[in-house]
Amino acid sequence: MAERTELGPRKAAVLRAVVEEYVRTGEPVGSETIAERAGLGVSPATIRNEMAALEELGYLSHPHTSAGRIPTDLGYRYYVDQLPGALRLREAQRRAIAGFFAETMLDLEEVLRGTTRLLSRLTQYAGLAVPPSIAEEAILRLELVDLGSALMVLVVGQHGRVDKRVFDRPRDLAQDSVAEVERKLGVVRGETLAGASALALRLAAEAPEEQRELFRAVAEALGELQRAAQPHVLVGGVANLAEDVAHRRGETVRRLLEALERESSLLRLLREAGTLGDVSVTIGAEHPATGEWEASLVAAPFHAGRTPLGTIGVVGPTRMDYLTAMATVRAVARRLSELATELGA
Repeated sequence: MAERTELGPRKAAVLRAVVEEYVRTGEPVGSETIAERAGLGVSPATIRNEMAALEELGYLSHPHTSAGRIPTDLGYRYYVDQLPGALRLREAQRRAIAGFFAETMLDLEEVLRGTTRLLSRLTQYAGLAVPPSIAEEAILRLELVDLGSALMVLVVGQHGRVDKRVFDRPRDLAQDSVAEVERKLGVVRGETLAGASALALRLAAEAPEEQRELFRAVAEALGELQRAAQPHVLVGGVANLAEDVAHRRGETVRRLLEALERESSLLRLLREAGTLGDVSVTIGAEHPATGEWEASLVAAPFHAGRTPLGTIGVVGPTRMDYLTAMATVRAVARRLSELATELGA
């Protein structure tokens, strides 16, 4: 990628106009179009000279089949860095976000599934979310459910996630022993799954003989839940990416669809973005993954109080409406943080 050079006011204005026109139409942009639409008060010839200079500096490229120019990754980066800090949402977007979070939702993972669809609907790109791992989440409640020949341990995390595991009922186990073991397991509140499993084993060592096998079975079930709690990415609105085929970005869309199937790359990219604070934008060749996909990622972390929980974002071709994507991701991340804080209270 070319090295960034600071631009004078007129070059910056021309670059901004080219980016916004190309995002709007998907077609290479000519100097006459900028002269007509951007209101820069200079002639097409002057704009043409500035566009040639921007190409020389690496901010624009010149498709050989067209007289117009398109932004490079460096051009998009300059444009994004010049956007105002306080990005404003349109009223319809604000209402959509407020309406979504006004619904009663207690399971954070279900909220995040809906969030990916909300992000996709508002931006027309694929919405992404990395939920908090239940392996790292504090336990709010643990219950034992008697199923007759089997028992089920049900774990409710502090952010509303529910996980369960069924195991064989220990032989000759009395019903009052189930209730007593569940009562004693109340001490696992606030522990992680690993901590709760270890605590159940300690309780087994101290318990009456008729309860020990049940404590050990609960410890094993909690350990299995912890081992199965692999990090994953939730994706919504993938179909929106296909619309970009109309703008001759079919190869980019194909690569993106393949990337969405290879979860590990997305997970690594989103986790990296989540450490940067507020909204981060990764454009094309700035990262090996987005460079391979010819894509951009707009992402933001969400928290419960000051505790980081996960990351949300949108991914799409580099010809992205960055202003809308950044404003939407930031607003949704803030509302998610408020909700997660409430659920964790």
